[in-house]
Amino acid sequence: MDTLPANIPGLVWAYSFPAAGGKALRLHNSAFPAELVSVNGFYWLHLNLADARVPALLETLEGLSEDARTALTTRDTHAALTVDEQMLFGTLIDCQREFDQDTNDLGWLHFAISDRFIITTRLQPLRSVERARAMIEKNPAKFSRPVDLFELLVIEFQRTLISVVMELTEELNLIEDFVYDNVSRDERRRLAPVRRTIVRLHRHLRNLLTLMRRASASDEDEMPFGFEDIAGRLTNRLESVDHDIYALQERARLLHEEIDSKQSSETNRHLYILSIMTAFLLPPTLVTGFFGMNTANLPFAEGPGGTEYAVALLVASVLLAWWLLKRVNIL
Repeated sequence: MDTLPANIPGLVWAYSFPAAGGKALRLHNSAFPAELVSVNGFYWLHLNLADARVPALLETLEGLSEDARTALTTRDTHAALTVDEQMLFGTLIDCQREFDQDTNDLGWLHFAISDRFIITTRLQPLRSVERARAMIEKNPAKFSRPVDLFELLVIEFQRTLISVVMELTEELNLIEDFVYDNVSRDERRRLAPVRRTIVRLHRHLRNLLTLMRRASASDEDEMPFGFEDIAGRLTNRLESVDHDIYALQERARLLHEEIDSKQSSETNRHLYILSIMTAFLLPPTLVTGFFGMNTANLPFAEGPGGTEYAVALLVASVLLAWWLLKRVNIL
């Protein structure tokens, strides 16, 4: 690993791809921006937007339009895709990664593509981008055009989504086991973050699919060479994942409704028990209230055995209440 300070501001990595094919060359941190265009081919420059010098660097790179520079430095948190003057630029969604593990938190990859370069920027490390870099190291001759790298990025994003779908499916399986178990448990707190992740993924993925279809319908003179075919393949890939995410969304919604139904049934059962207890206690309350009145000549007030008679009346009133509730089919 090259640990020297980078001469290119915000550099994460940079690759130079020869025009005649062959092995891609990874530039060292000591490389200068002029070395990106020294080879007769194209380059991939990946930058970290946390470096405040990145906008100034983009101003010095040839071939970038003003709209493309804006797309590379934006802080927008939604997908975007624009085809203009044989350039492709915008924002893709991805999942973030930490130093020691992958996460399901969404991140944003900004990009600009022409026939001479692909430039990407991000704030947080992203799962799909790192896997795309590993693919280039493994098979660099496979990529002869910048749009091939764009296709690779989207394919790796699709694979990331597949792994996320599998994780969410397993989590829903565990929640479902508890929901349909005989022991009543409130799984709404556990289900809430799963539903939130699914809804966000579905929303951004549907937006990306719409943008991909619009971009593929642009004039051929406007789009980079080969993008139309690539857009069709990527749309088919993303639609298959979108169907899986939609199925997860419906499953999570049904689980939420089932949890609400069980909670409502449990609440109704408690209210039913409380009502029965109230019905049983009303007659004894009447008896005790009667014997507690400050009134002369109350029954059993004089002579022995008054307490026993009062208890007998309490028991009799409870039995009478029970009989009446059974008679009207409440119990």
